[in-house]
Amino acid sequence: MIKVVILAAGKGTRMNHKLPKVLVPIKGRPMIEYLLQAIVDSGINGRPMIVVSPDNKDIMQKNLANYDCDYAIQYKQLGTGHALSCALSEIDEPIDHVVSFYGDHPFVHPETIKRLAEYENGALTLMTTTVSDFEDWRKNFYHWGRIVRHHEKVEAIVEFKDATDEIRNIKEVNPGFYCFEYSWLKKNIDKLENKNAQQEYYITDLVQIACSQNIEVGTISIDPREAVGINSKEELEIAESLIK
Repeated sequence: MIKVVILAAGKGTRMNHKLPKVLVPIKGRPMIEYLLQAIVDSGINGRPMIVVSPDNKDIMQKNLANYDCDYAIQYKQLGTGHALSCALSEIDEPIDHVVSFYGDHPFVHPETIKRLAEYENGALTLMTTTVSDFEDWRKNFYHWGRIVRHHEKVEAIVEFKDATDEIRNIKEVNPGFYCFEYSWLKKNIDKLENKNAQQEYYITDLVQIACSQNIEVGTISIDPREAVGINSKEELEIAESLIK
């Protein structure tokens, strides 16, 4: 069985909007609804679990009442790895894999979700996207984590604020779509540390943990337009321009 987790506890202060970021509308529809509908259309059984903050739980449940979801609360904003840990603590059903997305990525296709969930690669698989440059609408990706490879194998994801100029020149970036083997994730989530510029627990550090265990990290490449995320008003305008 597969459990889909959507990380949606961020306040989105750069959006300067009265609603939680993932409820900000794109063409009249909350951005997280695009993702939820894609999950439904992917055919994955079971209720998605949405990680929310104490401040936005009620409004999220009210606005997403048409979707059958579970909720986990992240009481402190300690990073994406901590948010995923909050979700794991609320899972009370037998599952084999956890598929994780960010709630502010509305364009991922149902087929892509299914492909990630069904990809057989053991402990950890992630989706990546590669751009030709960071110009025009692709500047959306400039501040994303970079995929660092050695002999074509992934060895780390380095967040932008922790990256050297050399690493920032890498054009393969991380949208934040993952599939974890549940038993491996449960054993390793507590190994995350917050020794970084943001002093947060990064979900991306699970890649380095896997590599330290000689586990080959699987990757699936997707089209950059599917990977678009929204963190600011400018990026919201870019997203709206991409909707056909």
